[in-house]
Amino acid sequence: MKEKRKNTNTEEKILAAAKKVFIAKGMAGARMQDIADEMGMNKALLHYYFKTKEQLFEVIFKETIGKFIPKLKALLIADISLEDKIKFFCNEYIQMAQDNPYLPLFILNELNKQPAQFIDKIFSGELPDLNKFTFQLEQEIKAKRIKPISPVQLLMNMMSMCIFPFIAKPMFNAVLGLDELQFRLTMEQRKKDIPKFILDSIKK
Repeated sequence: MKEKRKNTNTEEKILAAAKKVFIAKGMAGARMQDIADEMGMNKALLHYYFKTKEQLFEVIFKETIGKFIPKLKALLIADISLEDKIKFFCNEYIQMAQDNPYLPLFILNELNKQPAQFIDKIFSGELPDLNKFTFQLEQEIKAKRIKPISPVQLLMNMMSMCIFPFIAKPMFNAVLGLDELQFRLTMEQRKKDIPKFILDSIKK
């Protein structure tokens, strides 16, 4: 039991070290030696726990997505206002990407390589239920509180406005002259600006 607990603690420390390396260098740039150095162990011992960086990344990916997707599914069916859903969605999406900046590009690449299998892995075989969100949107339109907009367009706007800056981060940083701190502060501001922009565009 003691040995098992020791192994579990070591694995958790390795995952924390790997996450730091992935954040700093991205999935493609990270090496097992970098993770071993961050951990302060030799690479042979690291390979005893995890054979490849892909295996490490898979564990981190499942843990991150495993926390985020249930929140997303719960939000879509929650008994809260449409305005609050938009605000919460944008905040959670941006925070997830800030905490795991290597994920958006990885997800995009995987979606292009094997879309059906990857989507199944992300949602564990159960896609989000959009019925309540769609009905709620229709009710807001009927009550003339918002302009007519399809749920597809609304969700696409929310997702793309939150995630695209992380995918195009090197370009934005170069063209706009942003350093890491400035980019992070800009994304913090977008947590407020994106919901306001979307809500202003659909409100009557």
